[in-house]
Amino acid sequence: MIDLYYWPTPNGHKVTLLLEEAGLEYRIHPVNIGSGDQFKPEFLAISPNNKMPAIVDHAPADGGAPQSVFESGAILLYLAEKTGRFLPSDPRGRVTTLEWLFWQMAGLGPMSGQMGHFNVYAPEKIPYAIERYDNEVRRLHGVMDKRLAQHAFLAGDAYTIADMASYPWIGAYDKLPVDFAAFPNLKRWHDAIAARPATQRAYALRQQVNPNAGKPLSDEERKHLFGQR
Repeated sequence: MIDLYYWPTPNGHKVTLLLEEAGLEYRIHPVNIGSGDQFKPEFLAISPNNKMPAIVDHAPADGGAPQSVFESGAILLYLAEKTGRFLPSDPRGRVTTLEWLFWQMAGLGPMSGQMGHFNVYAPEKIPYAIERYDNEVRRLHGVMDKRLAQHAFLAGDAYTIADMASYPWIGAYDKLPVDFAAFPNLKRWHDAIAARPATQRAYALRQQVNPNAGKPLSDEERKHLFGQR
């Protein structure tokens, strides 16, 4: 059994995508980031950076005490190694998958998050910041489109944790639709993943866990999401 500390955000979706694909047994512990659950001592004990998702694996491979893991990329890698799935076993395939996984962690995720913040959430519209992150995310979409012109998935012909990491950050904000007309290979890839049954099961959790998803943020939610030091 795996305890998943989760809220339906792009980083949260990464982990449910893999758990559903792998058929692992898990139970969700909602971490309401708008209410400040991420700052509770019991959560900080497993995720010291006060960010979700995090997991606790009660049946780790070494047979020892429960293993906690924080950071979405580390969780994907841990679960892929645990199951022997979605991470190639050959050295070159593994390197390629990890390249694209870390590309997402260092680029696509943070840049898309900043794009969303300055376009959707920031109380003041700052043209320089909006243009800066819009342009960078578009550049990253172009990088993906070129890669996907040559391969079915980011790491090659097989669906891997690199795809699961990147997929939730494509079109993460309803108010900021992706220019799929300019990136047809990205659209083909996105549509293929969206059609997977495991993807549909993972995303169905959003309304179950947070029925208010998509509604405007309250002042309290803004404080917990953007006001902590």
